[in-house]
Amino acid sequence: VTYSPANLSMESEPRRATVVTQGADMEQQFNRPTWSRQIEFTLAGIGCAVGLGNVWRFPYLCFRSGGGAFLVPYLFMLVVLGIPLLYMELTVGQYTRRGPVHALANVCPLLKGVGMASVAISFIMCTYYNVVITWALYYLFSSFQAPLPWQNCNNTWNTPNCTNHATNSSYSSTASQEFFKYKMLEQTSGVEEAGVIRWELFLILLLAWILIYLCIFKGVKSTGKVVYFTALFPYVILISLLINNTQLPGALDGITFFIVPEWDKLLSVEVWVNAAAQIFNSIGIGFGSLLAMSSYNSFNNNVLKDTLTISIINSLTSILAGFVIFSAFGYMSHLQGIPVSDLAVDGPGLVYIVYPQAFANMPAAQFWAVMFFFMLLCLGLDSEFAMVEVLVTSLMDEFYQQLIKFFKWKELFVLAVCGAACLLGIPCVTQVGIYVFQLMDHYTAIVSIMFLAFFEVVAICWCYGVTRLSDNLEEMTGKRANIFFRLCWLIVAPVLITVILIFSIIQFKPARYEDYVFPPWAQGVGWVIAMASIIWIPLGAVHTLWVLPGSFMQV
Repeated sequence: VTYSPANLSMESEPRRATVVTQGADMEQQFNRPTWSRQIEFTLAGIGCAVGLGNVWRFPYLCFRSGGGAFLVPYLFMLVVLGIPLLYMELTVGQYTRRGPVHALANVCPLLKGVGMASVAISFIMCTYYNVVITWALYYLFSSFQAPLPWQNCNNTWNTPNCTNHATNSSYSSTASQEFFKYKMLEQTSGVEEAGVIRWELFLILLLAWILIYLCIFKGVKSTGKVVYFTALFPYVILISLLINNTQLPGALDGITFFIVPEWDKLLSVEVWVNAAAQIFNSIGIGFGSLLAMSSYNSFNNNVLKDTLTISIINSLTSILAGFVIFSAFGYMSHLQGIPVSDLAVDGPGLVYIVYPQAFANMPAAQFWAVMFFFMLLCLGLDSEFAMVEVLVTSLMDEFYQQLIKFFKWKELFVLAVCGAACLLGIPCVTQVGIYVFQLMDHYTAIVSIMFLAFFEVVAICWCYGVTRLSDNLEEMTGKRANIFFRLCWLIVAPVLITVILIFSIIQFKPARYEDYVFPPWAQGVGWVIAMASIIWIPLGAVHTLWVLPGSFMQV
């Protein structure tokens, strides 16, 4: 693939060096829509990066990995991995003006499968991630009742073992645990027992997909307007919750627990690997979402400014959420007389079981519950529509003429994508849904993403080369990448990712949900899900070698 300057001027704007492609493709490239204002891309990037993981994953990792000491590996990984790799992705997206598939095919034809894999992983994730938004909507609607339905044990779904207080006994369960398990999920005993579809949840899933569709059906023009609200409003709620929580008795104990460092934990390799994985999952490196969004930037946009804004705000949000969550934990441990360490749990349980329990005892419980679940909805929505946008952008780049011929309007095509993803999400709203969700999340977010990141870095930093990447930056912004970024791209990031990848394979644990370990056949299904995204990398390489003339090294 050769790069040659195309001396075209559009409203006297200096044009860019263009990737040489077929005629129709070329024409579409110049007509590519751009964000109405640059701030819209920055907000969309923040909305995409700041998601539910900032609220439920980061505080838990801090708690498990030595409190404030975890910030050392976390901030280190942010500086040497998160920021340089995000800079790399945004540069490639903005320069090629293409979604992940075409961008990577242009950059390194042999590893074009990396782009396909990131589209596949985004699509798999968007089918089950929307289920979390479904739960947030279910809780949001339930929060308008007084008293809150998880406030006491006098309900039809409660068991004789139900208690209003958090205990570390395995025999009793709290009112909020029972609401989550027996009222909302009606969960079965395991993956062997399928149960029936939960119609309430299915209708809310449908509503969630309608919301997503309305956010993205006009492409960047509609997304750009929605992100003003979905990216900014969660901060209003987070700060209000923090002000409210810090005034509660015991809040200081929870915050102390969150920030007091246990330095000896830093000697464990696992803590460093967790920090890197959290940076990857949180910023969304390898998912292709930010690469797809940056392809709608104007050619001369300052990439570095956006990179720093998105990554730093993302990390600050995680830390802010940690204060909010742990101040509530401190309050609960004060009420119930049990240590904070017995309260913290990982994943959805944190925001759907433990945190609602804290509201139940607060003054104005309904108000805070509605605010909190509305915040979860906003956080989930902009991360979700970024994932859907990856698939839409990639398919429109590849099959623009055919899709427009078949669907007539782009809006109908987006509707078809949302409809397909909604149907694929149905298993997650059956009674066995929580197990399906856990299985998909484990094998997609943990297994696949590291492989993907590794090959993406190899494709861009080594095959395409750091020098070319710097040339592209200079062409767009007038400045080359400084020595720090070039070193990170060339040596630090590839080495660190390789170490993390090897460690993840050695330390790999089969999927489980609470005490339930998935049977071998279910683990097999999990590996099939993981392979559904990774398999595109070797397939893409084989296809390139088959189609392109010349030897392996020339390709």
